[in-house]
Amino acid sequence: MDAHQRQFRNPFSMDTDCTNCSALCETRERVVHGYGDVGAEFLFVGEAPTAAAERTGVPFTGDETGKRVQRILGDLGFVRSDPDADEPDVQNVFFTYLTRCRHPDRGPTDNEVATCEPYLNAEIRMINPHIIVPVGQAALEALAFDYTTRAADSFDVDAEHATTIRGRGFELVPMKEPERLTDDDAEAFVEHVSESVFARDYRQTKGRQSR
Repeated sequence: MDAHQRQFRNPFSMDTDCTNCSALCETRERVVHGYGDVGAEFLFVGEAPTAAAERTGVPFTGDETGKRVQRILGDLGFVRSDPDADEPDVQNVFFTYLTRCRHPDRGPTDNEVATCEPYLNAEIRMINPHIIVPVGQAALEALAFDYTTRAADSFDVDAEHATTIRGRGFELVPMKEPERLTDDDAEAFVEHVSESVFARDYRQTKGRQSR
């Protein structure tokens, strides 16, 4: 954790009253910005807040799917609190979303993702992680478009789960959507990160231009 960091929740003090997407402003309970260690080497990016994350204000928390992710993070040494904590005690990891507001009846539109993109770009720029974990198909396609040389629609999160994709300046390690993660999926992800990421100097990947 950065010595000057004052809080894990929205540590970059991003706008919590954002009005850029009128349809979401009418339905959301709150804006859910990123949470975690501002000096993290690992960044987890989901598509949009769940109802539970909207309640807690913290990505990947508040329900069974959140617990599933927190258990994985605990197994990897990123989280020191219980999986059901609404404000996890984290180190070397940051959680965020493509879009920061939840619509109760649908997922985010392409326009909403594009409108929210400056928030994500700012977090990536300020954190400067070594490994980005796209959580789910939507996050994988969005990040692949920006950080790899392959066509975004050529990626399948089921096939790419628990693998390493070399990108432009980062490595991507995709994860299936938490609601679809089986115990075997979780084990495979932890094993891959432990044996294929931690076991080598992933910090040398910064600045690579090929996949």
